Amino acid sequence: MNNNIYNKVRKIAKAVLPTCLLSLSPAFNSCSDFLDVLPMNDVVLENYWTKKDDVTSVLNSCYEALVDEDCIIRMGVWGELRSENLRIGTTVPREIEEVVKETLLSSNSMCNWAKFYVAINRCNTVCYYAPKVQEIDPNYSEAEMKANVAEAVAIRSLCYFYLIRTFRDVPYTTQPSIDDGQQYIIPASSFDEVLNSIIADLESVKNDAVRRYDVDRYMDATMSRYPRNSGRITRWSIYAMLADMYLWKGDWNKCIECCDAVLKYKKQQYDEFIEREGKSKNIILFGDSIPLIVEKREGDEFCGNAYTEIFGYGSSFESLFELQFTNQDNTWVSQYYSRDRSVAVGYLKPYDDLRSTMLTSSSMLYQSTDCRGYENIATNKDYSTVAVMKYAARSMSFKNKGVSSEANLNLAYSSRSDAHANWIIYRLTDVILMKAEALLERNQTDWQDAFNLIDVVNRRANDIQQATATGTLKIENHNTSLMAMEDLLLDERHREFMFEGKRWYDLVRQARRDGNNDRLISNVSRKYVENKNAMKIKLTDPNIIYFPYFKNELKVNPLLKQNPAYGNEENSELAK
Repeated sequence: MNNNIYNKVRKIAKAVLPTCLLSLSPAFNSCSDFLDVLPMNDVVLENYWTKKDDVTSVLNSCYEALVDEDCIIRMGVWGELRSENLRIGTTVPREIEEVVKETLLSSNSMCNWAKFYVAINRCNTVCYYAPKVQEIDPNYSEAEMKANVAEAVAIRSLCYFYLIRTFRDVPYTTQPSIDDGQQYIIPASSFDEVLNSIIADLESVKNDAVRRYDVDRYMDATMSRYPRNSGRITRWSIYAMLADMYLWKGDWNKCIECCDAVLKYKKQQYDEFIEREGKSKNIILFGDSIPLIVEKREGDEFCGNAYTEIFGYGSSFESLFELQFTNQDNTWVSQYYSRDRSVAVGYLKPYDDLRSTMLTSSSMLYQSTDCRGYENIATNKDYSTVAVMKYAARSMSFKNKGVSSEANLNLAYSSRSDAHANWIIYRLTDVILMKAEALLERNQTDWQDAFNLIDVVNRRANDIQQATATGTLKIENHNTSLMAMEDLLLDERHREFMFEGKRWYDLVRQARRDGNNDRLISNVSRKYVENKNAMKIKLTDPNIIYFPYFKNELKVNPLLKQNPAYGNEENSELAK
């Protein structure tokens, strides 16, 4: 037997077909069993791809790759850990401590992108074989095939989007690893090349994607949910991805166009419900046209409903795409946030001042009525312990008006019976604030429309449902310059998406637009108690805002050139 072919096929099977092969027969208890039974040659994969179910199985494995522990932890580390939100908690792993302290080296395992490329290769394989299967399986329609390819393209594009925002320039291919003679040692493509490619890919498939898998009929019944509509790629999750990518590209009109498509659909979905049911106690229109889940349901005394719906139960009306952890732990939440889903600090804890001064209205970020502060961060009465509560709690209940002490909040939450919290990639308020950002940058001096969108998100969070009521934000306090309005937008995104793996990316996007790291440094340096000036100096390097390539990748791929911000450190590491 040709050992090279044997090893190649074994590698492919493990990377591409781990789930579907197990379902072929009870006799095949592992990929090794499968490989031992079938002949080891270049037609193994072609023998597998014969029917629609084969495509479905491998497509499911693309989603499974994203909920792999290595992937979900890196989504959190890459998008959150270097921001001002998080500090070192209890018994933190060394590699996490190094990221927090900005002592990051290429030997750090958090620089390892391997699992993302596993997901990418699975997606490439679906895109390659699905059209071939459709030609031979009469039960596999062209529309189904195109929808499956759209899902695979979207997952692949999302993976590349994470990679370029983290590393900047990365190896890029859309070809699957299926031929033993193929060469996959390739140089890194530039950030802009990859971004333009994934945008083009998504534009080419967006109208092939499924609009809605299940028809929602009971939006007020918290247990009558339709997780497929948020747990699988839909047309609207692709539009949300595109809006985000266009923000990074600086194409404001296309970003707004994509956001409007999502907002129009959600308004239509809301209207359908109202026509059918007459009224909703759970969802109302803000700004006359944007349906959002209320913090306080009609007839209720306590806030916390929006948290419970969106993060507690998951798969809410507002969700556009979230990773489902139905049968496995979300390790990022269960270990890195609140341990045991209670006020117990995990590996990480919030920056102290984010919560402790809320009730005196002197918090650097939150007004005392802002529900998100209480929902995001848990504390004991003397503030000696603060912990990340977002995602960890199953439900929230508290008062947010006329409160002068922690005891007056009447704060209560229920812990999860498991660690299966979903992880939201895109939700409706993200689309609202992306549109606001694009409007700011496009109009430059006319900021009212952008402010109105920011205000919608802020009103919901402060339980201000009537348009005529005075909100906590006033445009005259922010419209002195474009930079001031940008800071308002960044602050609102900070409040809304805290601990959701977005903050570092928001700061990097703004730094790229500014052409310097000044605002990033101003924000991030708040969490440093020691060596603050040294940290500020270090972060001025425009290359430092990206991670280094993993040392092992440099060894196996000589075409990769290390990020120059880590060049000296890399040389010292290799010399060991």
